[in-house]
Amino acid sequence: MTTALRLAGAEDMARLLPMVAAFQAEEGVTKTEDQLRAALEPLLHGSPHGAVWLIGPARAPVGYIIVCFGWSVEFGGLDGFIDEFWIRPAVRGRGMGSEVLAALIPTLAEAGMKGLHLEVHDDKTVAQALYARHGFRLRKGYRLMSWQAGAPGPTFAP
Repeated sequence: MTTALRLAGAEDMARLLPMVAAFQAEEGVTKTEDQLRAALEPLLHGSPHGAVWLIGPARAPVGYIIVCFGWSVEFGGLDGFIDEFWIRPAVRGRGMGSEVLAALIPTLAEAGMKGLHLEVHDDKTVAQALYARHGFRLRKGYRLMSWQAGAPGPTFAP
């Protein structure tokens, strides 16, 4: 692998935060810097719930990938969710994303991960093709559904 991939730590917040903000802007997600810091800090301080890897040179990373960890009886144990995967637009299309997945997936499997999931927007066909090349498939008959704390919920008539 020619693309460097390094587990991020607390000292990487200043490098990571602008990239996460850029990803969020691309996705149309509105979060304050304080909200992003609060979400990232536990991961950068060794939380057992996930990890962040920086992509590219240590002093000037060009992207990141965040994997959050869970447990699945269906998959037989530890599973993960690629929560965010971003590479600077100026360097996309050079194979770095593929190199990251080719290195990270076997590493996670060796650590005991039984399944890895992700969500990709319908119109991101290039990303879909990348994930398909690395073994990700749509699960027939399944659709990802999400609940979010603080989001408006259903209203019930009396």
